Order: sequence, then C-alpha cells, then structure tokens
Amino acid sequence: MTAFSAPVKLDPDRFRHGKLDPVADRIVGEGDVVASYSADRIGTGQPIRRPFRWNGHWWVCTAIVPGGAEAFRLVDPAVFPGTPTTYPAKTQDAEAARNDPLGFYHGMTTTHAGKTRIISGPKTLFIAGPDCEPSLFAALDRERSRDC
Repeated sequence: MTAFSAPVKLDPDRFRHGKLDPVADRIVGEGDVVASYSADRIGTGQPIRRPFRWNGHWWVCTAIVPGGAEAFRLVDPAVFPGTPTTYPAKTQDAEAARNDPLGFYHGMTTTHAGKTRIISGPKTLFIAGPDCEPSLFAALDRERSRDC
C-alpha cells in the first residue's frame, strides 16, 4: 500500500462539486481540485484536465475521496528525478504499479496544453479544512469565506 505524505488542508470551496448548467451544457461552480480529476484521461492517453495550483506547483487529481482528493504534482521532464514511463508500460506489471511506494501514477508521462509533464509522487491527500493555505488573494478570500 502506498503511503501518503501528510494531509494538506485547503479551502472547502476547492472541493465543491459543480452542477450542470443545461443552457450552457457545462458544469458550473466546480472547485479547481475536483475539476482537475484526470485519472480517466491518464489511463487512456488523453491530455489531462486543467491542473490546480498549490504551494507553487501544478497538481492533478487522481481520486475523489470522502472529504477531499488524492493528487500528484506535475513536473517538467527535465527535472523529473527518474525514468518516465507511460500508463500502458507501467501497468504491464499491475501489482508492482499498485504497490509503488510513490503512488500508482508516479512517473507516468502525460500532456496538458500541448506540453509533456511527468506525474510525480508521492501522492498527496488534500482535505477540506479550516486551516487551509491562504491564496495570493488572501484578503479577498477572507471576505469570501469565514473558514480561512
């Protein structure tokens, strides 16, 4: 089983599930963490959905869990400290992939906005909580939410 790094508390709004706007035929009001969910796209070799920003890095959500989400950091191939792989190559040995100490998706190559990125572990658990990291717009966030 893969160990998580310490859970990270974020503004609960970032985990909000959106609603379908039938007129626009799209989801509205969705938090950026939830909206970045891309496990379905990684497994099929499609570009990932828009990643979310935390701690100066881009992250992609790979699982929605009660009260939060699991995510991995995205890195440029030039700074990835290992040998990148693909979903099909990594899952040739499914048991080893499931038991990777840095997480199932660690090392997989993906694309976003036409650029290649590597999914880098360890996976991180992000949870909704009152002690969330302030954004660059902390003053505006305080007006918007009493939780942070």
